[in-house]
Amino acid sequence: MAMYAPKTILFHTLICLLLTMASQSKASLNSNYYHQTCPQAEKIILQTVYNAFMHDPKIPARILRMFFHDCFIRGCDASLLLDSTPGNQAEKDGPPNISVRSFYVIDDAKAKLEMACPRTVSCADIIGIAARDVVTMSGGPYWNVLKGRKDGRVSRANETINLPAPTFNVSQLIQSFARRGLGVKELVALSGGHTLGFSHCSSFESRLRNFTSLHDVDPSMNNEFAQKLRKKCPKPNRDRTAGELLDSTSSTFDNDYYKQVVAGKGVFGSDQALFSDYRTRWIVESFAEDQSLFFKEFAASMVKLGNAGVIEDGEVRLNCRVVN
Repeated sequence: MAMYAPKTILFHTLICLLLTMASQSKASLNSNYYHQTCPQAEKIILQTVYNAFMHDPKIPARILRMFFHDCFIRGCDASLLLDSTPGNQAEKDGPPNISVRSFYVIDDAKAKLEMACPRTVSCADIIGIAARDVVTMSGGPYWNVLKGRKDGRVSRANETINLPAPTFNVSQLIQSFARRGLGVKELVALSGGHTLGFSHCSSFESRLRNFTSLHDVDPSMNNEFAQKLRKKCPKPNRDRTAGELLDSTSSTFDNDYYKQVVAGKGVFGSDQALFSDYRTRWIVESFAEDQSLFFKEFAASMVKLGNAGVIEDGEVRLNCRVVN
């Protein structure tokens, strides 16, 4: 029988302990993360989101956009929810996020969760679950949200420059999504989130007048559609609320967005570009023809985006607007 010196035994014990600690500290997401610690978490979030939706039909588009804009900066860490301070301008006050609305829905869900399960459910997970719920209640797919994210402590307005812009071409979009570990298929599938929502004129009016020295209007745009938008967005435009729905069934999560793009009626330049580029056109066409395929790929892409940049050293905020 082999004999080991006490120092050797101690060394091996320490190694095993460190390996165990390392495996426990590594960020690990799973769909049952709150099964023991807060089993009613998803029900509380769903009820909060549904109640808000009953009073404001814009809630689904706003919550889904909130998820995208949070995850594209620093990963899905709820940094978008942090308020600015005298010494720091936060993400929510960056130019692309000025129009992000309905933070109160997340605040309401967080307050209820703190009563039910104090210091347990992260703000980042609330956004992820709420985004899934608004898609489902709008007629879209359901998926199991992987949970266990922590909330970040850093939020900088100047980092919002890294959000994909509505003027991007396909090469720029591919590069932007690749930084989050997302491929071309995920890019086209997640763009389908534009099936919900509305855009103000400022995000697409550059396509309507003086587009280039050769074309007054973006030639990729359906001419009848372009004339309709020019009437809605006159020059000068004194109506700050003027704009256009992002597809013809903007309160229903469906594949109409892709049908609109195929018809030359994509509102953003970045939308229409997906049909103009050979790398993405075939995917747009397949989603326009097969809604169930779009739903399947959208759900898978939302899970993949939700895994981007998961942080290990964050916290569970008690108030989603401020760090602990």
